[in-house]
Amino acid sequence: MKAVFIVFNQANTERVEYMLDKLEIRGYTWWSDVMGRGSETGEPRMGTHTWPELNSAILTIVPDEKVDILLEKIKKMDDINLEVGVRAFVWEVLKTI
Repeated sequence: MKAVFIVFNQANTERVEYMLDKLEIRGYTWWSDVMGRGSETGEPRMGTHTWPELNSAILTIVPDEKVDILLEKIKKMDDINLEVGVRAFVWEVLKTI
């Protein structure tokens, strides 16, 4: 199993929900109003007058066979509008209860 942490501009909320539903990824934890800045070209998302946009983030645990499919869908979403932005990070889940 793998943990996939997805950070996305709130403009992509419906797309992310739809993607998870289509891939039958049911379990996740969602954080709204996440602030930050992309490491290369991303604009700050701070919820302020100067930088009004915000991100959301999801952590989901998925079977290994779904990881590449999920990342492929996320990449396609990002390619549609690079300025809006979505990123995903994956790491191994060693144990769970």
